Amino acid sequence: MPAAIMEWLAEGHFCDTSDMKHPEEALQAFQNAWNEHDMESFGALFHEDATFVNRFGRYVRGVEAIIEMHAPIHATIYSDSTLENELIDVVAIGTDAVVTHFWSRLTVGTAHPAGPHAVDTLILAVLTRQADEWRIKALENVTLTNPRTGETVLRGGLKQ
Repeated sequence: MPAAIMEWLAEGHFCDTSDMKHPEEALQAFQNAWNEHDMESFGALFHEDATFVNRFGRYVRGVEAIIEMHAPIHATIYSDSTLENELIDVVAIGTDAVVTHFWSRLTVGTAHPAGPHAVDTLILAVLTRQADEWRIKALENVTLTNPRTGETVLRGGLKQ
């Protein structure tokens, strides 16, 4: 993440959707909305016609469908979950479009049927700027797994 954004966040600024003047800010806003289980703020990160593929391969289109996919799990099995995101890169594909990659560690608690555990994913998001505001146009989330066994792994090769 650029030093200026890190400094801005360190000063206690909350990165919400109204603050997304730079595409790098999306991962912090995504994390904040998730950790507060605020699905309206989560949905506001996306363009109205955005697409979302969750870590299980479920595809939806549109903000309403994105919220409908996430709200039930945030009311139940992910009600005590948190995300921690880490920017990998931002690649410009035009003046008003970027591709971002970021690591995301989902930590769930006792509300999950499998009990407390962590899952690492790699997220690819395409963001576009309209009216000087960046929003997510498409997002795909992939769970890190061992290709030989299919077991979920954490970054660094640790078994879950």
